[in-house]
Amino acid sequence: MWEEIPPGTSAHSQAEVFSLAVESLNCKECGASYELGAAFFCESCFGPLEVRYDHSGLDAVELKRKIQAGSRGIWRYADFLPFAEGERPGDPLEPGMTPLVKADRLAERLGLGEVWVKNDAANPTHSFKDRVVAVAVAKAKELGFETVACASTGNLANAVAAHAAAAGLDSYVFVPSDLEEQKLLATGVYGTKLVGIRGNYDDVNRLCTELAAERPWAFVNVNLRAYYAEGSKTLAYETIEQLGWTLPDRIVGPIASGSMFTKLGRGISEWLEIGLVEGELPIFCGAQAEGCSPVATAFADGSDVCKPQKPDTIAKSLAIGDPADGPYALDLARSTAGAIESVDDDEIRAGIRLLAETTGIFTETAGGVTVGVLAKLAEQGAIDPGERVVVYITGEGLKTLDAVRDSFQMHEIDPTLESFEREFAPAQVA
Repeated sequence: MWEEIPPGTSAHSQAEVFSLAVESLNCKECGASYELGAAFFCESCFGPLEVRYDHSGLDAVELKRKIQAGSRGIWRYADFLPFAEGERPGDPLEPGMTPLVKADRLAERLGLGEVWVKNDAANPTHSFKDRVVAVAVAKAKELGFETVACASTGNLANAVAAHAAAAGLDSYVFVPSDLEEQKLLATGVYGTKLVGIRGNYDDVNRLCTELAAERPWAFVNVNLRAYYAEGSKTLAYETIEQLGWTLPDRIVGPIASGSMFTKLGRGISEWLEIGLVEGELPIFCGAQAEGCSPVATAFADGSDVCKPQKPDTIAKSLAIGDPADGPYALDLARSTAGAIESVDDDEIRAGIRLLAETTGIFTETAGGVTVGVLAKLAEQGAIDPGERVVVYITGEGLKTLDAVRDSFQMHEIDPTLESFEREFAPAQVA
């Protein structure tokens, strides 16, 4: 399927088109190296693969200048992404540089000192998935694929359909058939082949893994997963830039497969090693929905194994019962003295409302999970008031309207001053 590289041998002779910084695909478990192709698991131990780079030749001062002179999106970080040297993929839907909002009223409500909200709903299809899909689609084109596909809980479906359309590629999108209507509409509109599966996300993912072995397609989160995942690092890079080239003390982010959460850690580690930023890894806190919380359950049990769960939660975008990167998310939280917590559906709705009322940001259910866990940690006294906390919001609230449909009241009146006064008369003091 793909060729393993003997230990100590460079991949450059087998993939000359790649930058010297991009070396190989390496197994995260046994360390075996493979050539840079459409591969996603180790033939020796079946562990997951990730991109290996050599950044030893980079100069921090020159690199910082280059980044700041780059595009206003993720391609400003091309030296840290898996593409040919100097290449900046043409991308009409370039995501990135989403707002980092100082949330003083949210911090005050929770009794915290400094809270920032990274609002990644401001991407082209209104979720952080635009980052990973932009990288995966560019890689698919570089590798010669003509069709891209994915298994999705919604946001990824939107992004794959849109970016494939912009790139002129055919696409197939596989989702659970009971997905939120808003996400289905925001996928089908781009002309993709939308396939609803009678089952949950894990059923969808199993089918896509089988199809990846049979069809000459680029499944962004299967056979291109090693490259796709690299797009999440750009969230970390932007956070550092937007904080004036400094680090937060604590990060609170959602966990579905665990990929985004762990890539935040890797992105920060890369810049620490190069010297683009000083300090140490922040405390990493993960957020899951109680109705699908295999990673939070393992954390609470002190286990290294995330036992699969059958999802039952309104946070469908996080409803992955068998998370591929769950063990690595556990390692990151534990190694930074962090935590992985879960919240129930009522706490998710409360988190959506709390964020909206204090920041003006309307998040989908995944963001409600993240804010709900932030509130839970604050209530526990787990966050020092002097900490700088960054919270990651990964999707737009208009995608999950049913979750908040009964959360407000409309006052209906006649078009007269008298009717208004009756409705909003000051309360009588006894």
